[in-house]
Amino acid sequence: PRFLLVAAPSFLAGGTMAKDFGELVLVLGDAHIPHRAAFIPEKFQARGGVASAAASAQKNPHVVPFLVWSQRMLVPNKMQHVVCTGNLSTREQYDEIRALAPNCHVVAGDMDETGASAPFPESKVVQIGQFRIGVVHGHQIVPWGDAHALAMMQRRLDVDILVTGHTHKNAVHEVDGKWFINPGSITGAYSSVQPDVVPSFVLLAIQGAKVVTYVYELHGDNVEVSKSEFHKPLA
Repeated sequence: PRFLLVAAPSFLAGGTMAKDFGELVLVLGDAHIPHRAAFIPEKFQARGGVASAAASAQKNPHVVPFLVWSQRMLVPNKMQHVVCTGNLSTREQYDEIRALAPNCHVVAGDMDETGASAPFPESKVVQIGQFRIGVVHGHQIVPWGDAHALAMMQRRLDVDILVTGHTHKNAVHEVDGKWFINPGSITGAYSSVQPDVVPSFVLLAIQGAKVVTYVYELHGDNVEVSKSEFHKPLA
C-alpha cells in the first residue's frame, strides 16, 4: 500500500504505542554530503501536519496510524537502531545519525575511507529481535543490485535480512524466505548510473518474527510512504 502525506508527519513518539511496534530501525545511506548533496531534505526533518495525516488515516487505517501520532521526523530517541549503508562522507554526518538512536550500525561505502585505519567495516551483521540483519554498502554486489549476486551475499553472511545501498534506488523484496532492502539515497544524491534520484529512506518495525517496512520517498514537496510486511519462516 502507498499513501501521500501532504505535510509529512514524523516517525514515532515515545510511550506505550511505540512499544507496541517492537524495535524501530531507521535504514538510510548514500548521503554524499557535501560532495553530491548539501543536506538531508527538510521534508524529512520538519514538523509534520498531524491533522492532515490523520485525515489520510481514515482512508488508510492499516498504514497511517503508525506514522502520524508524533510531531517530528529524524529526531533523537524515536527508534532503537540506525542502520547505514555508507557514503556518509564526513565525520559530522556520522555524528548526526549516531545521535538519532542508542545503537548505530554503519558500513563503509565506496567513497568512504577503507583499509586498516577505516572507521567502518566493509560488512556487518547485527541481531535485532529474531532477525539476523546483514549490512554492506553494495558496490561489492556485481552486477550492482543483481538479484543473484544479492542472494550470494545473503548466504555468505547467513542473514535473514540483507541491507545494501549504492544503487541510489530504494527496493524492498522477498526471495526464498529472505528479505532484501535498499534504502536508496536519503539526500537524492546522483550516482554514476542514476542522475535523477528520488530521496528516500526506510523504517523497520521489528516485533517477534515479523518486520513491517515503511519506505519514505520525497516527490517534489510531498512525502509518499509505502508499507510491506515480512514474516520469518518457521524453522
